[in-house]
Amino acid sequence: MDIILEKPHGERVIIILADSRSNYLSNREWFINVLHGKDVVLCHTSALECLGQFPGYINENQIDVYATAREPYENINWYIVDDFTGIMIVDIAGLRCTSFNQTINDMLRDYNEIDEQSLIQALAGFYYRNGGNFSGLNIEPQYTGQFEAIRNWAIEYYNYE
Repeated sequence: MDIILEKPHGERVIIILADSRSNYLSNREWFINVLHGKDVVLCHTSALECLGQFPGYINENQIDVYATAREPYENINWYIVDDFTGIMIVDIAGLRCTSFNQTINDMLRDYNEIDEQSLIQALAGFYYRNGGNFSGLNIEPQYTGQFEAIRNWAIEYYNYE
């Protein structure tokens, strides 16, 4: 979908948007359609959605990806990398996304720029699926401080009265 904005003095600015989530039955269907043929890896909240660790939002229109080059879509958050070496990638139904551990570490690294709700909810789900502990979650040493700062939020996430 393209949006054309008219500026003073007759200038036109075209903003190119990829389809939004509301046009699809599932996040994966949306990702497959929007990202078909693109050399990208879903990351951050979009990876959590693809991995089934976060349900997403109603009328969502933002997609987070690692890519080697930026494309003109304004509603895709482009995290530009030289290549995908060193990124733990899984393939789910033809979609490439970061592994759960990679995603959590990336979100801890980029904490001030990410969707905190998706991170906390994914950590809470992991914690309760693992019998009330975080064993099996491999937090890189440089991100343990950030993890420790939010871990109790994840533990308490589903404990409401």
